[in-house]
Amino acid sequence: MRLLLCAMLSLAMGAVFCGAAQAAEVKAEKVPPVLNFKMKGLDGKDVNLADNAGKVVLFVNVASRCGYTKQYTGLEALHDKYGGKGLVVIGVPVNDFGGQEPGSDEEIAKFCKAEYDVSFPMLSKVPTVKGDKKVALYKFLTEKETNPKSAGEIKWNFTKFLIGKNGEIVARFEPGAAPDSDEVVKTIEAELAK
Repeated sequence: MRLLLCAMLSLAMGAVFCGAAQAAEVKAEKVPPVLNFKMKGLDGKDVNLADNAGKVVLFVNVASRCGYTKQYTGLEALHDKYGGKGLVVIGVPVNDFGGQEPGSDEEIAKFCKAEYDVSFPMLSKVPTVKGDKKVALYKFLTEKETNPKSAGEIKWNFTKFLIGKNGEIVARFEPGAAPDSDEVVKTIEAELAK
């Protein structure tokens, strides 16, 4: 009897472990390629972009000394209004354009908090988002093979890429498109409604 109970328990536990393993495999398969990157945050901690799978994500290359820097206010407003509904705004500091992001991660974090009270996720400053040596995330966002609808080199700070819940790159907004513009807001709302 004891042997039979042990065998039954072993089978049941095996099913639980197999079920958990299958669930983990299914979850791993649902991570869209555009979010299949691990990076660092401004605080130096690891950031797994895959944690945002199933959400609407807005990637923005940012700079502290740009004419568009005031867009931090609009980005924070988007985060405040739609964050609880499934939007994730992710800032990506880079010094590619006019040397307008010269600071360290610590300096960028202090600036963003003091000047704009930024609370949305900010990645560690990346080396480049353009050219042959661009970081992998921006290679994915700008290459024709992975983004046939809106590929092309980043032209300036505050270029925005909107990723839908399904992981597709839904839209690209050039720097002049303010975060609170009808074009940006309506596109975000449409993706959140899906």
